[in-house]
Amino acid sequence: MPASAPPRRAVARTAPRRRPAARRWRSGLVVLAFVATAAVGVGVAVQRPSAEVGQLVSDGSVTQPVESSPASPSVPASPSASPKPSAPVLALPGPVPAHGRGTFAYDARPGRVLGASGTLRRFRVAVENGSGEDVQAFGDAVLRALTGPGSWVDGGQLRLQRVAPGVRSEFTVYLATRDTAAQLCRRGGIDIRKGGVPYTSCRVTGRVVINLDRWRTSAPHLVAARMPLDTYRLYVVNHEVGHQLGHHHEDCPGAGRAAPVMQQQTLFLDGCRPNPWPYLNGRRYTGPRA
Repeated sequence: MPASAPPRRAVARTAPRRRPAARRWRSGLVVLAFVATAAVGVGVAVQRPSAEVGQLVSDGSVTQPVESSPASPSVPASPSASPKPSAPVLALPGPVPAHGRGTFAYDARPGRVLGASGTLRRFRVAVENGSGEDVQAFGDAVLRALTGPGSWVDGGQLRLQRVAPGVRSEFTVYLATRDTAAQLCRRGGIDIRKGGVPYTSCRVTGRVVINLDRWRTSAPHLVAARMPLDTYRLYVVNHEVGHQLGHHHEDCPGAGRAAPVMQQQTLFLDGCRPNPWPYLNGRRYTGPRA
């Protein structure tokens, strides 16, 4: 017999430990709970992205999220919460310079031709230095007045164009302090004083002179009539340019009717309503010769 192999050392095998059934059940519940929570989170993220990062709108901007509760009833806005229309400006507050430097700054921007047909007349725009007024803002206001609808170009016989300094022009529209306005008007033979104080505006050859006092504060009876300052500015430009175009003063055609633009509305209304335009409803509007 072959020599017997030395006996193998017995290796003890330990049976695998088994988890109690209750512990396995608890572990399963934890896993299921985690899966369910993750699913709900995904659903919320898909349904309500705007609650976290805002909502992209069509113009590329992002709106801020608004917190709301579906259980909260909507409350209608109070009528008093709606914005109220602002009252028109009738006059500007604060002191108005009585005199400036006597020199002028010119609007250097050329303007488009106003009007479709007729004789072309070119003009410049200037503001007195030291008046506190911006020449381009005044240039824009003059352009609004002469563009219309309702301005002098509506008749089809006239075109107007603002030009830069150095370009040949027929007249200049000046905005001047009352003392300088008085001097410019006096040179043309016109006294604009009322109660000894330079009050109105004027037109002399080649010069349409707007008094800064009126430009900023209108006139007391026009303020009482609730004529907005912007409307007065349209009137005073069209009135004085009307003189440059050869038109004379007119009177009120009847109580309650619109005042003709060539009526001296800065001094009186005589029962008429303020009106800044020479053309109304496409037709030249006039009153009896003053």
